[in-house]
Amino acid sequence: MLSDRPTPAEDARDASTRTTSIGVMDVDEKRRTDLGDFLRARRGQLARADLGLPPVGRRRTSGLRREEVSTLSGMSVTWYTWLEQGRDIHPSRQVLDAVARTLRLSVAEHTYVLSLAGYSAPSPDTSPAVESAPAHVQRLLEALEGYPAYAIAPDWAITGWNAAYAALYPNIATVPIGDRNLLWLVFTDPYVRTLLPDWEATSHRFLAEFRAEAGPRLGHPAFAGLVERLLEASDTFRAGWQRHDIQGFSSRERLFHHPRVGDLRLEHHRMAPSDHPDLHLVIYTPVHDTTTPDRLRSLVAAG
Repeated sequence: MLSDRPTPAEDARDASTRTTSIGVMDVDEKRRTDLGDFLRARRGQLARADLGLPPVGRRRTSGLRREEVSTLSGMSVTWYTWLEQGRDIHPSRQVLDAVARTLRLSVAEHTYVLSLAGYSAPSPDTSPAVESAPAHVQRLLEALEGYPAYAIAPDWAITGWNAAYAALYPNIATVPIGDRNLLWLVFTDPYVRTLLPDWEATSHRFLAEFRAEAGPRLGHPAFAGLVERLLEASDTFRAGWQRHDIQGFSSRERLFHHPRVGDLRLEHHRMAPSDHPDLHLVIYTPVHDTTTPDRLRSLVAAG
């Protein structure tokens, strides 16, 4: 009969397989140890009923045996045991993905497991993009009073903005939801083209940044549909898309020419909320050794 206790005896055996002093461990050994400890802890916290497993004995309703995890993950119990013991083995990404599914790991936990084994984060979520920013993100945007700011989803759909951004780009409030996408607006809205004196360079950079970020998701319908629409709607986009240029984002100074207040020199920043890492907040702050701060205040005050 299999043991109904996955912790004390196992922990004692596992401890004997590892160096007792962390100070003498090398980096790889420490990572393997942390990985094993984490998997064992999560295994012990799972509710058996959530996986369709009966209680063990009369009282124990939480915690899986190693044999159960290995079976549900499609791997041998020996291999899984070695994984928890921090042995010098090299599990594939597919094995770790299977274990993550069995242990019902969150995205953050899954990422942590992969990072300990030397792999990158899990593949991006391909679920449909949200149409509006979460309430707390929208409140943050509104709190940035005086600074144009908006939120974009992974496909660059604009999901939220504040009053200052609406003053900078008034069309944001009236454009149809299906067209409320930063890349679409940059290449199709004549107002954006007049707002950006360096539109040729800016649109090219935006396209290279979008492609760099969207790469793993380009086969998803939302991304593929956006690209197909732009290929039909914009000759400039079509030429740029065929160049396959890639560029990572970096904060930088941007020049806007607003029909109301004239030139605005704004620093372009972007950040992601920890609880919504796929959602990016774009914030423009005025360059203070110019007339921009006064002009921006005038623009926002006028609504």
